[in-house]
Amino acid sequence: MCKQLKGDFSRKSISANIATGTIGEQMAVSYLRKGGYKILDTNARYPWGEIDIIARDRDKTLVFVEVKTLNKRGQKFADTSGLKPEDNLTRSKMEKLKKTCLFFANNNKKLSDKGWRIDLLSLTMYDECCDVNHFKNIG
Repeated sequence: MCKQLKGDFSRKSISANIATGTIGEQMAVSYLRKGGYKILDTNARYPWGEIDIIARDRDKTLVFVEVKTLNKRGQKFADTSGLKPEDNLTRSKMEKLKKTCLFFANNNKKLSDKGWRIDLLSLTMYDECCDVNHFKNIG
C-alpha cells in the first residue's frame, strides 16, 4: 500500500545512500508509532553491529526492527530489476543482527521479560508515496 510521505524527510548535505537510509528510518519510526509501538531507541550501536530501531509492541514484546529502504524517487523509467529493499538483508547481516539483538536482550532482562523478536520494515520510496511492508519475526 502506497502511503503519502509526511514529515521533514529532506536530504540536506549528506550522501544519497545515507540520506535514503536516514529518511527510511524516520519513516519507519513514524509507521511503528502509528501502529501502537513504543520506540525505546534508534541506531543502537555496538562494536559488532547496529540495531536500527528498538521498540515495544502493544503486547509488551521487545521488538528489534531492521529497516531497509529503496529510493525510486525521480525514476523516469520503470524498474525492471525486481529488486526489493528486503533483498539487501544478507545472511551475514542477519547473523550479525541476531547476535546484537541477543546481546541487548540478555543485558536488558526487564525489557525482554515478555520475549523478543526481530522484524523487518521494507520501504520503497516514490515521488509522492512510500510502500511499506512489515515482516514480523524474521529471525
